[in-house]
Amino acid sequence: MTYSALKIFKEALTGHKGWKPVWRKSIAQNSYDIIIIGGGGHGLATAFYLAKQFKQKKIAVLEKGWVGGGNVGRNTTIIRSNYMLNKNQAFYEFSLKLWERIEKDINYNAMVSQRGIINLFHSDAQRDSYIRRGNTMRIHGTDAILLNQDEVKKKYPFLNYDNARFPIKGGLWQPRGGTVRHDAVAWGYAHAADKYGVDIIENCEVVGFDIANGKCLGVKTNKGNIKANKIGVAVAGNSSKVMNMAGMRLPIESHVLQAFVSEGLKPILPGVITYGAGHFYVSQSDKGGLVFGGDIDGYNSYAQRGNLPVVEDVCEGGVSLMPMIGKARLLRMWGGIMDMSMDGSPIIDKTHISGLYFNGGWCYGGFKATPASGYSFAHLLATDTHHEVAKNYTLDRFKSGLTIDEKGQGAQPNLH
Repeated sequence: MTYSALKIFKEALTGHKGWKPVWRKSIAQNSYDIIIIGGGGHGLATAFYLAKQFKQKKIAVLEKGWVGGGNVGRNTTIIRSNYMLNKNQAFYEFSLKLWERIEKDINYNAMVSQRGIINLFHSDAQRDSYIRRGNTMRIHGTDAILLNQDEVKKKYPFLNYDNARFPIKGGLWQPRGGTVRHDAVAWGYAHAADKYGVDIIENCEVVGFDIANGKCLGVKTNKGNIKANKIGVAVAGNSSKVMNMAGMRLPIESHVLQAFVSEGLKPILPGVITYGAGHFYVSQSDKGGLVFGGDIDGYNSYAQRGNLPVVEDVCEGGVSLMPMIGKARLLRMWGGIMDMSMDGSPIIDKTHISGLYFNGGWCYGGFKATPASGYSFAHLLATDTHHEVAKNYTLDRFKSGLTIDEKGQGAQPNLH
């Protein structure tokens, strides 16, 4: 089904009886040309671009639960490209450009809202660091504006500027940053991939790989064995578990990252704010709830839940930045499983097993990377060559020492 203003008008006049499911409930076939393991944003985006951009046929997406039940529906919805390292900046700018046209590409309202994102700074040294980052962004053609304290006050007059320990001295603003409805991204890509004939098979858990003579011939699932010429794995925090079935040990740890939503409030935040004196980031949803998060919980886990010390830490950061929200009620919270790589940057690469490809290690950057990740992974699966913006996201960089350490914190996934 194709969505349009005319379709909405027609359904309103006919009792909304003509709406059809957003995608088909497919049954697994015996074989496919390409199988994508993981029905989240990255897996569905990969399938969509494989079918649309690279004209591939017979594609299946296998999801052990339901579409949108993983990290794509468990995040704080922020999109941005305000990175400093060249290898990351090009990738995330490519992703932001894909976000800007995604609704037309997938024929679905993803609620893209480019309301701007500001990174606050609180010291001269932090200001200088943001100046370097902003200059790097502008060299690559990305929008970046350095704001002084008065300019930040004009946009956000209610912030805590009088904090003697962490005074707000200004911020780095990216006007094209913003938010996207996370669930709509999953549903939209599923809708678009289905339109191109991709089979989306839910409740289909991969329990093993069929590997012979160094080649992956297919997968073993709870619904039977399925053959495939190529298999791409995009399962976020479960990357280590799935790839272990192929005998691979990844340079990745899985950690829980919590996200929170407050009760509905009157419109107060025109954009996205990140706190420079603590790990706290916040925006306001269209329903009025403050959507915010902070650090990972700091321990290895595959559970989609967190612990109370991090709840306290994140809320402390929020109240320190915006004391006025101290009495706002916390409405709900959830946990996503982060695939934290050893340098904080992702992996999109072939494996040593012929026919088996891997996409993971996204740390905090997974949601904002969804379109570019899917496009780059589709490029790799279709052509067996890396897309230009993702050519450095290889597995062997940890062996060669060519790491992409955006935060400069070394091989400590718990810090990335």
